[in-house]
Amino acid sequence: LFAQHLPAFGWQPIILTVHEKFYEEKLDWNLVKLLPNNLRIEKVNAFPIGKFRMIGDIGLRAFFQLYKRAKQLILSEKIDFLYIPIPSFYCALLGRWLHHSTGVKYGIDYIDPWVHEFPGSDKIFSRHWFSTKLAKLLEPVAVKKASLITGVAAGYYKGVQERNPALHASCIFGAMPYGGEAQDHKILQDLPLKPYLFQKTNKLQLVYAGAMLPKAFAPLAAIFKAIAADKALFSEIEFHFIGTGKTPNDPVGYQIKSMAEDNGLWNTIVFEYPQRIPYLDVLIHLKIADGIFILGSTEPHYTPSKVYQGILSGKPILAVLHNQSTAVTFLQQSGGGLVLPFDGEHHLDTIETYFPFLIVQYIEWIKNFNSASIQQEIFESYSAKNITKQLVTLLNQVVSC
Repeated sequence: LFAQHLPAFGWQPIILTVHEKFYEEKLDWNLVKLLPNNLRIEKVNAFPIGKFRMIGDIGLRAFFQLYKRAKQLILSEKIDFLYIPIPSFYCALLGRWLHHSTGVKYGIDYIDPWVHEFPGSDKIFSRHWFSTKLAKLLEPVAVKKASLITGVAAGYYKGVQERNPALHASCIFGAMPYGGEAQDHKILQDLPLKPYLFQKTNKLQLVYAGAMLPKAFAPLAAIFKAIAADKALFSEIEFHFIGTGKTPNDPVGYQIKSMAEDNGLWNTIVFEYPQRIPYLDVLIHLKIADGIFILGSTEPHYTPSKVYQGILSGKPILAVLHNQSTAVTFLQQSGGGLVLPFDGEHHLDTIETYFPFLIVQYIEWIKNFNSASIQQEIFESYSAKNITKQLVTLLNQVVSC
């Protein structure tokens, strides 16, 4: 998204990444069709997984190769700035090391918080316990000399500021959600892609697409409980969960299924397709659906970027979000969807009580829904181009210091 629009604002991006032959995930070559034709991409090797999977993280397996090539580029081409999106979290350490060896200024983009409590983090010597301890040890090293720290919402880096107060004097912070790219939907029309997970029926079909965050299960449980209490109301509605499995590649790694079965909703109202599918395949399924279901987290900082893709799909959005999520205001002001805000994990009874009322309102609302009625001036401020412009403002500020 950034790479498409940076040149328009005077910045020329060079993408440094790992060669795709080292990925564990299934490759999605349609994504390449979304990139600018003249985009410069540098690829490095990585250590292979090996017979026994000791280290899977792609950033860790390619850490030294990335460092070596980045240093060559920085010195030979006089790179102005190094921008590192995380995860992979270990890549954040490249900024500190390269700053030390070349003097380049660097920034870190928190797509996800690095230091946070996983379910199971309190179990001593467990994998998540070690991950949390390691994150607390490495993050201050990585951010100490950073000139810029960004996130899709301020909550994504709030903890960084609290744990590293010295950064307030030396680092610029900026919040900007990943915007939607209208060009993706135009390209989709020219590709021979068809839906394959489900077909259109006479029921109202809603799609949730994307991973399930650990702290999104509690709100979902409250939703399922509300549905189970009034199945007649939901008898003509289907919720399709796509890519919600335990791991990206496991077609039977269900996480929603057991919850749906416990409430008597499986394969009648609730459907799950655990395996991650390509981005454009997701858009095809959004295209045949009647609406988009977006579920938030009990963590106030979480702001689902899929909201903006939902708007671009032209389908009405039904959302259940933490009341501090920036997406709440966006949906309410733009007219792109109906949202039920809730106030954290201790107030989930709000969801259970009001979700049926939201459904009734949604069913009536979509009868007259017209995507053309969405307040485009509000949505445009969240377009990929305008979000890139916000990034460029920060970059210009950093390099001029």
